Amino acid sequence: MALARDVSFAIDERIFNEGGKADRFWILHTGTVALDVHVPGRRAAVIETLGAGELLGWSWLVPPHHWHLGAQATSPVRAYEFDAAAVSELCGKEPELKQELLAYVAAVIAGRLRSARVRLLDLYAPHGAGEVP
Repeated sequence: MALARDVSFAIDERIFNEGGKADRFWILHTGTVALDVHVPGRRAAVIETLGAGELLGWSWLVPPHHWHLGAQATSPVRAYEFDAAAVSELCGKEPELKQELLAYVAAVIAGRLRSARVRLLDLYAPHGAGEVP
């Protein structure tokens, strides 16, 4: 937490856009954030909504360090912001921290992938396409 900085986002504030430079991440303290994906010719599709205690942003960890989704505050948000370079440097000095962080982020990525798959099927699959295994 020594690397954390308190930040806030207003309702409807765009936090980051898909494809932008990913150089930080947040742990949400209060409020909600919608994760969305650009859909050509349509409005962005909301994939998942995050709340208190959840990680916002993992793309800083994976080259080329660009956001895979977009994020927008859907209520007033308070969060702890972490600089990716500082966290990476600390992980270089603390192998156990690096291992724990990678395991945590991998679980977050897996959950987000499942959420994205289910949500996109809800939005665009033919009616009666079945359930996701």
